[in-house]
Amino acid sequence: MIIVIIILVVIFLIGIFFYNLLIAKKNQVINAFSAIDVMLKKRFDLIPNLVEVVKQYTNYEQGTLTKIVELRSRATSGNISNAEKAELDAQLSSSVKGLMVNIENYPDLKSNTNFINLQSTWTESEEQIAAARRTYNSAVTDYNNSIMMFPGSLFAGMLNFQPIAVLETAAEERKNISAKELFNN
Repeated sequence: MIIVIIILVVIFLIGIFFYNLLIAKKNQVINAFSAIDVMLKKRFDLIPNLVEVVKQYTNYEQGTLTKIVELRSRATSGNISNAEKAELDAQLSSSVKGLMVNIENYPDLKSNTNFINLQSTWTESEEQIAAARRTYNSAVTDYNNSIMMFPGSLFAGMLNFQPIAVLETAAEERKNISAKELFNN
């Protein structure tokens, strides 16, 4: 009888250990996504300044600038899911990259101090977002490993822990960049 009680207590303690481990890993994932959110907020705060400086110096396609402002507005609305936020971020990144490439046609803008500072801050922000995404994907992989590997999978299944998807690079961003195309445009 004592042996059965000892075995049950050991199983109970192991269960508590794995439950706490899974909760800690899930919280790491949430924390890592929050870091991405903070970096995206910083980037979203740069957009109005960037758009205004570009408007002053260019006859750049108004539709693109309007699209950038609209995407920023939707992304900062506060009532969207993390998946929607990631999708809007990808669209916004693509639009701003296109804007930055076309700036080459405006020498006055390229030499403007405000624009140079904004461009530098934007680049720094992009690097921080990339680092935060790597941290998030690492935390997600660690969490997913914990819930999929034995013996954690036993407890994760009983406690209804579900795998979380890693952030992936859009297919458009994976394409090789053609220097010839960049210089011919």
